Amino acid sequence: MSIRNKPRDAAVFGIDIGKTVFHVVGLDASHAPIQKATFRRETLLQFFERASPVLVGMEACPGSQWLARKLQAMGHIVRIVPAQFVKPFVKSNKNDIIDAEAIAEAVTRPTMRFVEIRSPEQIDLQALHRVRDRMIAHRTRLISQMRAFCLEYGIAIHQGAGKFKADMPRVLGDMDNELTPAMRRMLTEVFGELGDLEQRIAAMNREIEAIAARSDTARRLMTVPGVGPLGATALLASAGTGRQFRKARDLAAWLGLVPREYSTGGKTRLLGISKRGNKYLRRMIIHGARSCVTHLDRSRDRLGPWLDGLERRMHKNKVTVALAAKIARILWVVLTKPGASYERRDPAFG
Repeated sequence: MSIRNKPRDAAVFGIDIGKTVFHVVGLDASHAPIQKATFRRETLLQFFERASPVLVGMEACPGSQWLARKLQAMGHIVRIVPAQFVKPFVKSNKNDIIDAEAIAEAVTRPTMRFVEIRSPEQIDLQALHRVRDRMIAHRTRLISQMRAFCLEYGIAIHQGAGKFKADMPRVLGDMDNELTPAMRRMLTEVFGELGDLEQRIAAMNREIEAIAARSDTARRLMTVPGVGPLGATALLASAGTGRQFRKARDLAAWLGLVPREYSTGGKTRLLGISKRGNKYLRRMIIHGARSCVTHLDRSRDRLGPWLDGLERRMHKNKVTVALAAKIARILWVVLTKPGASYERRDPAFG
C-alpha cells in the first residue's frame, strides 16, 4: 500500500463500490475532502483495518451488505444509503471519485435514510424468495405459451393454472383434435418442463414453511390475518427486527402502502399509494389482504366492523389496499414487541 493510500484522520469515508475497483474519499470534521484513493478488492479491507473506527458510507448495491458486515466487524460505523438519495449530492460531472465524495456527504446528513445491514441468514432467506418468485414467473410464461399454441389449432383451455394443468393431458391425449404431430410432441415436452418446475416450486415452498415453523417470530407473524409462511418469512428477510422503523406507519410507508403526496401552496393533495420499497413483499401483503376481504369471518374478528364500514363507502380495491396498510402496521407491532401476537377478539367484547 502506497503512502498516498494510507488512512488519514478522516471523520467519514465514502466508498464507491465496483466489482474489482473501489474508490474511497475521506472527509474531515468540516466535511472537506482530505483523501482520495483507489483500491483493489484485496487491499480495501487492509486499508480499513489500519484506519481508526470511523463513519463509513456506501451506496446500496450488490456487494454492499457483505462489505458493511466486514467493516462493522472491524469496529467502524457503517451506513448504506439508497442510490436515489445520493444522486442530489453529485456535483457537475460524474465519475467514481465524485460518486464516493457524494456518498460521504450524504451519509453525514442528520435526516438521511439508511438501508438496514442484513445478516447472512436474511440474505439467504431473501435469495430463496427471489428464486421462487422467478420460478413462479417462468411457470406463468410456460402456461401462457402453451395456451397460445393451442389456440392456433382452435383449442381453448380454461383460464387459471389449476384448470390448465388438469385440461392439458386431455388435450394431448385427444387424437381427434387438430394438433399436428410436431406440435403435439412440442407441447408434451413443454408440459413435462412445467411438471419439473412445479416440483421445484413445491420443494421451495416446503423449505420456506419449515423455516417459518422453526422461527418463533414467524409463527407470531402468521397469527395476523392474511399472513402465511411466505409473507412472514419475506418480512423477516427484508425488515429483520423492524426496529429501524420508529412507528408502525413507517413500515407501511416503507412498503409503499401509504398515499403519495404532492402538496404545494398550502394545498394538500394525496394521490394513490406510493408503491415504493420492496414490491415483492408489498404484493404478498396485498394478496393476503385480498383474501381477508373475501374470506375473513367478520363476526368473530376485530377487523370485521372496520371492513364493513369501509366497504359501504369505497371500492373493494381501495378496501383491500387499506387493509394491507393496516396489516403492515399490525405486523410492525408483532415484530418489535417480544411475545406479541394478533388476538382475534370478538368485536362485541372490545
